Amino acid sequence: MGLTSALFTGLSGLDVNQQSLNVIGNNIANANTTAFKASMLIATPQFYVTDSGGTAPTETFGGTNPSQTGLGVQVATIEKDFTPGSLQATGKDTDLAINGNGFFVVNGANGPLYTRDGSFSLNSQNQLVTTAGQLVQGYGVDSSFDIVPGALQNVTIPVGASSTAQATQNVSLTGNLDAGGVIATGASILNTDALTTLGGAGAPDGTTLLTNIAASTDNATPLFTAGQTFTLNGVKGSSDLAPQTFTVSGTSTLQDLENFFQTGLQINTTIAPPTPGGPTPGASLVADPTDPNSVFLTITGNTGTANALTLGTGAFTSSGGVSPLTFGAGTDANGNTSDPNGESITTTAQVYDSLGNPINVNVTAVYQGSSSTGTTWQFYATSPNSTDPTGNDIVGSGTLSFDSSGNLLGSQGTTINIDRAGSGAKSPLAINLDFSGMTALASQTSNLVVANQDGSALGSLTSFSIGTDGVITGSFSNGLTRSLGQVALATFNNNDGLIDEGSNLYSSSANSGAAIVTTPDNLGAGTIQSGALELSNVDLSTEFTNLIIASTGFSASSRVITTSDQLITDLLNSNR
Repeated sequence: MGLTSALFTGLSGLDVNQQSLNVIGNNIANANTTAFKASMLIATPQFYVTDSGGTAPTETFGGTNPSQTGLGVQVATIEKDFTPGSLQATGKDTDLAINGNGFFVVNGANGPLYTRDGSFSLNSQNQLVTTAGQLVQGYGVDSSFDIVPGALQNVTIPVGASSTAQATQNVSLTGNLDAGGVIATGASILNTDALTTLGGAGAPDGTTLLTNIAASTDNATPLFTAGQTFTLNGVKGSSDLAPQTFTVSGTSTLQDLENFFQTGLQINTTIAPPTPGGPTPGASLVADPTDPNSVFLTITGNTGTANALTLGTGAFTSSGGVSPLTFGAGTDANGNTSDPNGESITTTAQVYDSLGNPINVNVTAVYQGSSSTGTTWQFYATSPNSTDPTGNDIVGSGTLSFDSSGNLLGSQGTTINIDRAGSGAKSPLAINLDFSGMTALASQTSNLVVANQDGSALGSLTSFSIGTDGVITGSFSNGLTRSLGQVALATFNNNDGLIDEGSNLYSSSANSGAAIVTTPDNLGAGTIQSGALELSNVDLSTEFTNLIIASTGFSASSRVITTSDQLITDLLNSNR
């Protein structure tokens, strides 16, 4: 081997140490770059010239080793250190750090790119983007705010733009029903003046046309004419009922009027009389015992003082102020007189349909009976916001059973259904009334209050948070919290095989393997820490040490070149 070979050997040392200095310089320059991964140059000998291959030992000779001369060094590879860096809190909701393995997925011009840099922000379209504007990828939600896994899409957090409402499904009631009160046995029984047919031709029945109805005191004048519209303003308990209107047509019958009063006064006809022969709720015709050609229109309410009915002067009038019917306390067909007694109480719950419209539900509890084993109460539910085409506000009824200690034993009919047809909301609105917080103990008065309901009105997205599983949870102004999406992570079988595209972005290669896109804390992916960023994993003390080693190697290699040059010069001069 000649001196010329020494020149090239020294040159290779210069090249490799120079590249090592470049790598170290890049590491030091990015010591404060978010999520930067340090690199390290790995050197390997270039190749060797074998002067002697060596000999094998024999019985009389120990053998010789090979004799080889190295011809320099070369770069084997430049590896990245993907060890996670330390996390630093920033307090910014959109800053994300990966605690463990994995990369965020962002869109690139030629396909997906991957990064550990989670310094994200929201653009003008409320999309989560990188500092360079790439859109962060994740999973969206369906109309019920459930995460839809599988298909990646742009992560969007529509603060101030997204709105939601929730239909009420459950209403919890609490309080105490006075078991020492009076058991309900009577009801309101209201009679009109005696009615007959025009000319007193006979007693009217349900099929008699309203235009053929007259007062017994003046059977020549009809009480109703086609085209008239009447308004009913009733009072139930201590509350005014919503006004109801009835328009008389040429085919309207007395039965139609009975149905109208029954519906307009919210009388629940599915409830049996409190005792055999007791007041039967509903509207009916009762014969006038003094005149076979006359009847009374009789209205019987439900039991309990809270169900007492009042139809005062002018409660049923036409647009012209005409009141063809007057009502007063009366008697039903079984001889029961008007006596709306019994311990009872009413409360109102405000609930919401699927569009967030507020709806009132009135719940009345009435003391129904008692025995040695406990008490029984009947409850009624009505809603003035029901869109039932018949005008029926009754939305449910049921019973409550309490033991002898006042504890609720069971309840029936607690699911009520409110008609919302034509409102644009889901119909019917089914609500479960939960009476588990109720007791029935003797007290001076009953009380019934709404403890909770799980619906809400319209609300807009005001804030959000991102969990360790990457799920973005939004908080709305109406108190609701909903999932808005989920940030995705990608893992690779060989992180070292990734191609660094600059700007903290990587792309996959043949040796990295295909990206395994999943949710955080799944399939080997780490978790997400919101409000934090990953720091660079550059160790400056190590880099300064490597800097000394590389610069020393560079200087020593240059000395090899200068020494070889000097020897060649001396050799040439000696031959002159």
